Amino acid sequence: MNNKAKIQTCTLGELMIYQIALSIEDGILAFHGFGSPLVQLALHLAKRTHAPRLVLVAGATYGVNPTPPFLTPTTNDFAMNRGAECHLNIEELFDLAASGRMGRMFLSGLQIDKWGNMNVTRVEKNGKLTLKLPGGGGGCNLSCDTDRVTIWTAAHRAPPDEQGRRRYRLVERRDFVTSMGHRTAEGMHRSRMPFRGQGPDCIITDLGIFEFNSDGHAQLRAIYPDTSVELVAENTEFDFPVAENLTTADLPEVEMIEFIRRLDPMKIHQRELSPADRERTFPLDGV
Repeated sequence: MNNKAKIQTCTLGELMIYQIALSIEDGILAFHGFGSPLVQLALHLAKRTHAPRLVLVAGATYGVNPTPPFLTPTTNDFAMNRGAECHLNIEELFDLAASGRMGRMFLSGLQIDKWGNMNVTRVEKNGKLTLKLPGGGGGCNLSCDTDRVTIWTAAHRAPPDEQGRRRYRLVERRDFVTSMGHRTAEGMHRSRMPFRGQGPDCIITDLGIFEFNSDGHAQLRAIYPDTSVELVAENTEFDFPVAENLTTADLPEVEMIEFIRRLDPMKIHQRELSPADRERTFPLDGV
């Protein structure tokens, strides 16, 4: 029995990798930053499928179009730099964005609001600091200069604690703006600010996929085979519109799943998922 016949299901992680990959256009320069194996795998998947002319700049190494033999436990590993055509330094990377030549960046946050603003700087309660976070590492600049931003999180689900309180990842109002979305807290639209980039165009989560409407507000575009609008709403602090053409997200093809599994034999990407989400699988049509 060949490998194609053995693969009958797709995991949640593989579905998210595929959906992140679909946000990547052919012929652009994209930078994945530190930390996310989901995004790393999505970029390599896009380059080997629908975006062969993608210029992929790797996170910690700044290698251009590397061909790593496998995904390592950390982005700061030069095995991920194998086969790179050349290298950038960090100044050149930011110059590319500032000059309008970076097509897409991938950002996330402990808090993501309805306008696509993200917080990885600080959490407050009653105006007082309760948690200091690592910070944006250049995300502020890149969110303003990069043409388009893909937002992702594998922690959309917000189960209640013993007191029935939820710690939302998709929040009505974030405590700090580390990376810029479509509107300020005061409601000023991004178009009125001197930013080169157009801002985020999607949020891909463990429960569904959002796009941004003409007002810059997140609206639900797709759910997954095992989620619903009601489940997404229950785990989202802000109210959101639902797109008229709401769909169930497509699953990757068998060949794509084979590629992901070859590149990530240690299943590093599952570290981004909760234990329960690692068990979510979806049957493939026609297999």
